[in-house]
Amino acid sequence: MNSPELAYQDVGQGLPVLIIHGWTMSGSVEANDFEPIFIKQPGYRRLYVDLPGMGQTPAGAVKDLNSMLQSLSAFVEEHILPSKFLLIGTSCGAYLARALAYKYDSAVDGLLLRVPLVEPITSKRDLDPFLPVISNNTLLPSLSTRDRKTLGDIPVQTPEYIDSLRSRLRTSILPAIAASDLAVLDPIRNDPDLYRLTAPVHSPEVPFSKPTLILTGRQDTVVGYRDAWPLLVCYPRATFVALDRTDHGLPVDDTDVLIFEARGYNAFVLVCNKIR
Repeated sequence: MNSPELAYQDVGQGLPVLIIHGWTMSGSVEANDFEPIFIKQPGYRRLYVDLPGMGQTPAGAVKDLNSMLQSLSAFVEEHILPSKFLLIGTSCGAYLARALAYKYDSAVDGLLLRVPLVEPITSKRDLDPFLPVISNNTLLPSLSTRDRKTLGDIPVQTPEYIDSLRSRLRTSILPAIAASDLAVLDPIRNDPDLYRLTAPVHSPEVPFSKPTLILTGRQDTVVGYRDAWPLLVCYPRATFVALDRTDHGLPVDDTDVLIFEARGYNAFVLVCNKIR
């Protein structure tokens, strides 16, 4: 099978950083979150890819996560190697990033896994039921029916958080979903055999020895945070963070952004400055 060539944004100069977005998202969504970090830490070439069927990349003959990994591998070999590089993955992108880190272990100098997908089968994930950190029984009824449907579960029920969430959805998340080829992607997502990688990843027997950041949300009801905790034995130099008041869509409001940028910035200072 011929893998579709990935569309991508190429920003800055220096050590390459490959950033892989989540399911039905795009490289632009990742750029919105990570560029405020990178502009404070120059010297890195950011490569924001669009996975097959998402963003600007056509689905082509993609049929499962393994074929998406094949497209990513082709991208690494054409646009990055033989350079060393860093890897960032969000959600399903983190799942793919772990397989890439294993395949190109000697070239990958650091790994950031944001709200990582660990268990592909939803029913097997260790998830908490939704429970808002801040409840507001007066504010929620004042929202329109359309807003309630669009916003979904709101972990922080304050006017500021809701305004930020509404803006993020309308300007970034919903356009990415609308641009995705759901006719191709939904059958993959809904089939446990297709939405699972068969490629190897790091294990306690074959660990990843470079700096790693695993960033999770305590209120994440999509992938949770507990499934990611056992990854520490595979990444002996990992920092594990479970952020309070954040769900799968972190960061949302100004508080989220400040914490996210602080954690991301500090991790990249360690990785990028080669403190080993």
